[in-house]
Amino acid sequence: MDRAELAAFLRSRRERISPADVGLPAGPRRRTPGLRREEVAQLAYISTEYYTRLEQARGPRPSREVLGGLARALRLTDAERDHLHLLAGAPPGPPPGPSREVPQGILDLVHRLPRSAAFVTSAVLEVLAWNELASALMEDFSAVPRHDRNLARRAFLGPLPEGRRLYGVSDDDVFARHAARRLRAAAARYPDDPEVSALIRELRAGSAEFARLWASHDVAAEPTLCKTFQHPLVGPVTVNCDALDLTDRDQQVVIYTAVPGSSSEEALRLLSVIGTQRMDAPR
Repeated sequence: MDRAELAAFLRSRRERISPADVGLPAGPRRRTPGLRREEVAQLAYISTEYYTRLEQARGPRPSREVLGGLARALRLTDAERDHLHLLAGAPPGPPPGPSREVPQGILDLVHRLPRSAAFVTSAVLEVLAWNELASALMEDFSAVPRHDRNLARRAFLGPLPEGRRLYGVSDDDVFARHAARRLRAAAARYPDDPEVSALIRELRAGSAEFARLWASHDVAAEPTLCKTFQHPLVGPVTVNCDALDLTDRDQQVVIYTAVPGSSSEEALRLLSVIGTQRMDAPR
């Protein structure tokens, strides 16, 4: 274990992350760049005293569980996670939880699709990246904390603005089954990840529908080829659905496109102009 290098690496990763990146308020009088030590400790489920000792090169060798928590809290890439383990003298094993790091090439692809609503989801249906048209069609993901960007949580627990479930999609029941099956598979792949376990507990406790679907133990996904959004400003928008699997990250790129020349294509064009500025405007 290289305590000095481990301490320097942890400090450098902590200082590059802003509170907004992890859903925390910036607050006044923030004198340190990035996160505070106590914030990293909270996110990693360890004590502030223990984390401080690690950054001061005085701590004992961290366990794999602690390293996994630090990797999640500091939003490390796969390469950085492996480096963290090597510095701690614990060769890296399989990823402890779903990856939230979207490859730069995929980010570029999503933002270069001006006529399509495109976004990236994790193994547990957290929206990780999106383009402007996806925000206009669904919701402004940049305006909500990370906790509320999970499509499974949105589908089963709400909220229901204007009585519309999951942005008013026509196949909400199909998506509910898909979400339960995807989470069942994720739970098997990441049995030790506390966020995955907490999400499933929350859904089972808060939604009788999810509890019923979870009890079925289904894991096979149903492909969705087409769906209609009931949008509060432009009305119904029917889109074709394509999903590209990023197998090395356990992520999906979802792309919604409208039939050329259709009223839905015109609606998407209008939304691309409106953007998210008038999402709360009266109908």
